[in-house]
Amino acid sequence: MISGFQIRSFINHWLYRVDEHSIHSPFFFDFYNQVVKTNDNHTSFDDIEGIRRNLWNNHTNVVVQDLGAASLHFRTQERKISDIAKTSLAPPHLAHFFFRMAAHIQAEHIVELGTSMGLTTLYLSRNKTTRISTFEGNPAMISIALTHFELLAAKNIRLVEGNIDKTLAEYLQNPAKIDLAIIDANHQYEPTLRYFEWLSKRMNHKGVVILDDIYYSPEMKKAWCEIKRHALVYASMDLFRCGILFFDPDLNRQHYICSL
Repeated sequence: MISGFQIRSFINHWLYRVDEHSIHSPFFFDFYNQVVKTNDNHTSFDDIEGIRRNLWNNHTNVVVQDLGAASLHFRTQERKISDIAKTSLAPPHLAHFFFRMAAHIQAEHIVELGTSMGLTTLYLSRNKTTRISTFEGNPAMISIALTHFELLAAKNIRLVEGNIDKTLAEYLQNPAKIDLAIIDANHQYEPTLRYFEWLSKRMNHKGVVILDDIYYSPEMKKAWCEIKRHALVYASMDLFRCGILFFDPDLNRQHYICSL
């Protein structure tokens, strides 16, 4: 279900978006052409997309706990796996983008908040020098994701189970720097700001945070607008489906609106 807010937000985004002809920053010109605009991944994801097709055809019911914002698609906690897969998983073009982003910045340490069924995590894992810590609090999704990780023998993924409010705080006691963080968990204003604040203290000085579903609701848009003005964010890009936040101080407070 698409809300009136999302339709209005998309129209506004479409009116203000730019392409490479309007991007004057050399960094963002290269980023747009090499990461946003291109579809050339040089990597096969056929096995992962095979899992997606299997999920689309799996009509088994599972109980899903809404740990964050209420789902826009479902009214009950008992749902078909096929329905969850069709509405909740990152579409292939977005998963490809996440992979390209990780490769572009040569991310060694990735944190993903919101594993879901693990398909985006598997895309990220194709960067062989990457270590991924992915966080999920929903038991049904944890079971499905772990099955997929085992099926494809993804050895560079660690799934952290439990409520992210607790597990992320504990995990970040480790002083190791994070190169890429993807926030796609609790789609509410306060938890989104809190997760970003926690992660920002552990980001590499050239690290990147991706905030997914920035126009999911008015409160997610509000969170996005506040976060992109954070003192540690030196540049940002609004791709409508997600927002990209750059921590590199050499980027000089720039913001672009583009289409993925």
